[in-house]
Amino acid sequence: MKYFIKKTITLIITLFIVSFLAFFAFTIIPADPTAALLGTEASPERIAALREALGLNDPFFVRYFNWLKAFITGNMGTSYSYFIPVRRLIGDKILITATMSLMAAVLIIICSVPLGIWQAKNAGFLPDSIVTVINQIVMAVPPFFLGIIMCYVFGLILRLFTPGYFVSYTVSPAAFFNYLIFPAIAIALPRIAMTSKMLRGSIINELDEDYVRTARSRGNGTTAILYGHVLRNALVPVITFIGMTIADIVASSIIIEQVFSIPGMGQLLLISISTRDYPVVLAIVVIIAFIVVFINYLVDILYQFIDPRVTL
Repeated sequence: MKYFIKKTITLIITLFIVSFLAFFAFTIIPADPTAALLGTEASPERIAALREALGLNDPFFVRYFNWLKAFITGNMGTSYSYFIPVRRLIGDKILITATMSLMAAVLIIICSVPLGIWQAKNAGFLPDSIVTVINQIVMAVPPFFLGIIMCYVFGLILRLFTPGYFVSYTVSPAAFFNYLIFPAIAIALPRIAMTSKMLRGSIINELDEDYVRTARSRGNGTTAILYGHVLRNALVPVITFIGMTIADIVASSIIIEQVFSIPGMGQLLLISISTRDYPVVLAIVVIIAFIVVFINYLVDILYQFIDPRVTL
């Protein structure tokens, strides 16, 4: 129980620090948000009145805690560009990005674990060598380049989807998932290669441990040893890597959304940065940071179920 309490406290402190640093970063940026709202030709009186209305004249810590209190209650401010609540603006965007990220994460888990086990069982043989070479090639290709290839092959040649013609889930759920599966694959492929390679190495290392030789001396077969003893120990370091990989998916989605013209959080983030729509940028940055930190928190908690000896 102490382990869970410590991790939960660490999660809260980390999120607090991340939100503070993000808010501080946007505060020191040499740009006046009133210019984005009123334009550069606005009179000093109008600028001063707007700054007072937005609370920009308050001390830094007053502004931060007012923003934090509002953010926790779901009030993320108002967009400078669209003049609507940020929460409403990014609501559908979060769903699109989260769906694509979840699809990529599921693909990584259901593909890399069986592949890594199969490679470990066939280590040293020709099929394993061929897969290892393919993994090395796939790992070297950036997801955005895979996305471009998939748009050309599956979109323009095979016509399994129409690049740039994104269909909302409110229009057609089937078309929505059909469109997102391709960017999800582009994100997942390099990570499947990396994760399966790591699991393969972890299993091979565990097979050389003394407890494996002891199990064999007692008459246990290779399959029984692998699934009954080795795999559980081999998964401990791999789970950390999978957690880091899944957290990185959110960042990769930003680039992939540009390749496939997906109106998700990534596209909105880049547009908001270019228009200096700081409330939107700040909200997205904090949300992405929260997702990354929370996934790592879940990975730490999962450690306890796989290896109860973990206490740090």
